[in-house]
Amino acid sequence: MTINSRANTSAPSQQRTVLRRADGSSIRVLVVDDESTLTDLLSMALHYEDWEVRTAATGQQALTIAREFRPDVVVLDIMLPDIDGLQVLSRMRADGTEAPVLFLTAKDSLDDRIAGLTAGGDDYVTKPFSLEELVARLRGLLRRSRSAVADTNDPVLVVGDLVLDEDSYEVHRDGSPISLTATEFELLRFLMRNPRRVLSKTQILDRVWSYDFGGSSSVVELYISYLRKKIDSGRTPMIHTVRGAGYMVKAAT
Repeated sequence: MTINSRANTSAPSQQRTVLRRADGSSIRVLVVDDESTLTDLLSMALHYEDWEVRTAATGQQALTIAREFRPDVVVLDIMLPDIDGLQVLSRMRADGTEAPVLFLTAKDSLDDRIAGLTAGGDDYVTKPFSLEELVARLRGLLRRSRSAVADTNDPVLVVGDLVLDEDSYEVHRDGSPISLTATEFELLRFLMRNPRRVLSKTQILDRVWSYDFGGSSSVVELYISYLRKKIDSGRTPMIHTVRGAGYMVKAAT
């Protein structure tokens, strides 16, 4: 098995930000891998994001589907039974497919990573990987490519006595204003959009800083400490550490 069994495949809650195409239709994802068990699990996870998914087991099949399906993002295994993923990407680009591509690879050498990115890929994950991490990276790619918009109506997020206004960039707890830097605000917004959900450092890095930031998990720990000093100091804590898993925000009890 090439997927970490800790992956979360439960349906997204109403508070979670749903990404859609600009016209309101579902994001289209093409998953290319010759392991049927892997593509089945990936499809299930991506369907829970409310995305439309097509799969291909060979490079030639992927090219045919891409021309008709016009995906918004592609998950592409490098090792395929006919032509490798690098050639598939080259031909997709020649066909006019500009969708961001996330490579899957069983190889962990720097040369393989550089080859994939140099060929026009946008990101990669090394097998074995968790579904959570892969979905987080795809969401990051879609946001950065501006091919998706967040399906949200109310700009005000409320968790217990903590209130965040996405339009005015104001934050209050128990009626008292809290001043945050831009990065602190983005981190708190991500936590509040996923209340009572444990978010890994990898997910937070992708959403708040993006993977091209090149930072490490220590920056997440640092900014969590900043938020705690402003949000929780002198109050019942709302920001919690789940050892070995990540962080979550929940209403104080």
